[in-house]
Amino acid sequence: MTRIRFEVSYDGTDFCGWQRQNHGPLKSVQHTIEDALKIVFKEKIVLFASGRTDAGVHAISQVCHFDVNRSEESMQRWNLSEALRTHLPSTILLKRVWIAPSDFHATLSATHKTYRYLIYNKPQRSVFLDRYVEWIRRPLDLKHLQKSSKHLLGEHDFKSFQSVGTIVPHTVRKIYKADWIRKNPDLLQLTITGSGFLKQMVRNIVGTQLMLERLKEDPEKLSKIIGLKSRREAGPPAAPQGLYLWKVYYPKELDNRCREL
Repeated sequence: MTRIRFEVSYDGTDFCGWQRQNHGPLKSVQHTIEDALKIVFKEKIVLFASGRTDAGVHAISQVCHFDVNRSEESMQRWNLSEALRTHLPSTILLKRVWIAPSDFHATLSATHKTYRYLIYNKPQRSVFLDRYVEWIRRPLDLKHLQKSSKHLLGEHDFKSFQSVGTIVPHTVRKIYKADWIRKNPDLLQLTITGSGFLKQMVRNIVGTQLMLERLKEDPEKLSKIIGLKSRREAGPPAAPQGLYLWKVYYPKELDNRCREL
């Protein structure tokens, strides 16, 4: 068996999320890639990813792995990205592929992740960006968003920002970076990096920040909401189309033992 690691980008608009599930007519990203791999390798393939993304959420760099009944030598002759291209929709792209050591695990080996959230802040929406940003027509106070973000930094119990649906051992996470910038006059961007994220945590954080900004509440109230550890105290989740899984990080020692194909 050979362990394959790959980096994939996808437009999440037309999928029911990452995880294989029964969700009506929409397929998951995982299901779609697994089906394509089954055609190519003529065997059932099970994918493991760094984490799940919700319906409508995008990925610039999702990291996955799978085991296949092929030798490393034979895999070195494959161009997996090209082999899968005709079996995948144009909204999914394998960017890079590696042969990974047996102790690499896309989920368990990840040390931290970066997400980005984009808001198109203009009175009229853009038909070209509608699938990829949240549109807010009223002018947003960037300084307010920046001030509230400071209260996210460090290790906290983020239960207030956890949506129901996934059981986890605990809800403590560490945030290393949370910073809003104005990319251009019409586009705001949050970059947030943490040791891990709870279900819909980033969208719930963004929705709460936007709620506090709209109500002109003290940005410090975000810290109080964290301390209350109650989802009812936080704001509604922000729209999924503005969220991107940007980068997943692994120990350098593991990265160095992965051989790019």
